[in-house]
Amino acid sequence: MENKAINALRFLGVDAINKANSGHPGIVLGSAPMAYKLFTAHLNIDVKKPNWINRDRFVLSAGHGSMLLYALNHLSGYKISMEDLENFRSIGNTPGHPEYRHTDGVEATTGPLGQGISNAVGMAIAETHLAARFNKPEFNVMDHYTYVICGDGDLQEGVALESISLAGHLGLGKLIVLFDSNDIQLDGKVSLAYSEDHKKKFEAMGWQHILVEDGNDLNQINKAINKAKKDSNRPSMIEVKTIIGFGATKQGTSSVHGSPIGFEEATKLRETLNWPYKPFEIPEDVYNHFHKKVTLRGQRVHKKWKIMFDAYQEKYAEEAELFESFIKNDYKIDLLELEDLANAPEEATRNVSGKVLQRLSQKHLNIIGGSADLTASTKAKGADGNYDKDHRLARNINFGVREHAMGAIINGMTLHGGLKVFGGAFFVFSDYMKPAIRLAAIMSIPSIFVFSHDSIAVGEDGPTHQPIEQLAGLRAIPNLNVIRPADASETIAAWKIALESKETPTVIVLTRQNVTNYQHTSYDGVLKGAYIVSKEENELDGILLSAGSEVDLAMQAKEILKEQGLNIRVVSMPSQFLFDKQTKKYQKEVLPRRKKILAIEMASSMPWYKYTKDVYGLDTFGASAPMEDVLKLFNFTKEAIAEAFLK
Repeated sequence: MENKAINALRFLGVDAINKANSGHPGIVLGSAPMAYKLFTAHLNIDVKKPNWINRDRFVLSAGHGSMLLYALNHLSGYKISMEDLENFRSIGNTPGHPEYRHTDGVEATTGPLGQGISNAVGMAIAETHLAARFNKPEFNVMDHYTYVICGDGDLQEGVALESISLAGHLGLGKLIVLFDSNDIQLDGKVSLAYSEDHKKKFEAMGWQHILVEDGNDLNQINKAINKAKKDSNRPSMIEVKTIIGFGATKQGTSSVHGSPIGFEEATKLRETLNWPYKPFEIPEDVYNHFHKKVTLRGQRVHKKWKIMFDAYQEKYAEEAELFESFIKNDYKIDLLELEDLANAPEEATRNVSGKVLQRLSQKHLNIIGGSADLTASTKAKGADGNYDKDHRLARNINFGVREHAMGAIINGMTLHGGLKVFGGAFFVFSDYMKPAIRLAAIMSIPSIFVFSHDSIAVGEDGPTHQPIEQLAGLRAIPNLNVIRPADASETIAAWKIALESKETPTVIVLTRQNVTNYQHTSYDGVLKGAYIVSKEENELDGILLSAGSEVDLAMQAKEILKEQGLNIRVVSMPSQFLFDKQTKKYQKEVLPRRKKILAIEMASSMPWYKYTKDVYGLDTFGASAPMEDVLKLFNFTKEAIAEAFLK
């Protein structure tokens, strides 16, 4: 029966890929046994309640093998029909790579290799933190494993190695990775590009390494997973030696990695593996087998957990209420509790952000995060000490100089549920985090990315540390709210928006240098993306449109223009994303047509041309010098702005 069930997985994959004439059959054929044993003997899920918070997490980091996951989830009882499988890689329910919120049972969008295993590290961190806060003797309300299937490609990506390093350092014992070690990748043998000793490498990074010499031996696989579970102090890497494209004529070669094997070859494979069924025909006993081994078993585990949680609620009512509020993640930020943080006449927005974060963390215990070795600079620091293997309840995560991993881990923690997660870095290093930020937007998850040192005003560090094109690049990502606040009030508003968001990730971009705190900036204005921060006194002569520290510059330029008899409006646009969602009526009220508008930003001029044809931007790289000298060099002075408007 087990062999029959494994072959059902294999042929669902092969036949769907053949029908689509697109896909990756090699991993499906080679990894089916390990995936089968994981799902039927270890993975605790409830397919009828897929969002049960204490379910085991399974991440297919090798996302190109998506048909393996779809076949598993279909047979396990998730809402994936046979028609969905037949329409693989067509418009519908089973896209080429697993997509979170799109297909039932998919825990993460794992497109670029290395992101999925890094998400899993985040999920494992979240589990340990929530367990530390809520578990009581005899009441393990948070107690699950995070499983991954990855391939050679994942383990060659830098983001994965950063995450693996951190996972070992943190001793994430409930993280178990099954490595489809088949010695083949797309261009040929792995040895063409890679010759490291996996055992030595992973043990050096604090992992348990377990070797399964025969990827078709279910007993070996089962023993390996059980051994991994027993080591609570180290994450486990189970290296499973498999044959890519097992059973096919070209098994063991790169030819079966990323191309359909074809209908004639599929017929031969049916004979080789003794599979007498037509494409997409699955015998009833296979469904019954998965129903018993996965569906019913998982429901029993969930039911047992619910009984335990009911008793937990009776004995620990306050903790249970807090636990449920974490899971619901539905709270409001009271601006009145933060308004005193905007009292200083001037202050760097990064400093204000740090104060807001610390104040909110005192009240909202599910806020957690940290910086990539830049806490002192970004002010993005979690509360209650430093999270590590001995301090799971602490909320400041020292990611180390691992920006790639930080972005993906933040996404994994957010995907886990129960936490509001942030990460901090210099804005120029958002380039390292771009894939994770983009995936957060694709997945519609409210990850929070905090960046300081937002412009050429960084000064002496020079062009490599002075962002120019980053704002344009991030603003171009759909479903990503990039907020560049002008002062303290707008910074407070940015955090309220970010923490209350449910389906949109937020990027908050902050200054290193002090900026003036104005009285007319507002939460409502930031919520609308743009608003009038300084009105014209009489008939409107023109508008200075800006964001961030350049709002201060625009306000100063307005005074020069006022002396020349011009009535100027200053508009702050902290979020183009939010402004573009407003009604046409509101947009015209703020930026009326047929009025002179000069947009000002110390960055690429590109994003502003949809609002005006006149942009005072920066389309070259910066320079290394004190801030005042750099601003003068590139003509970002109030006098230069006023002169530009007059022209």
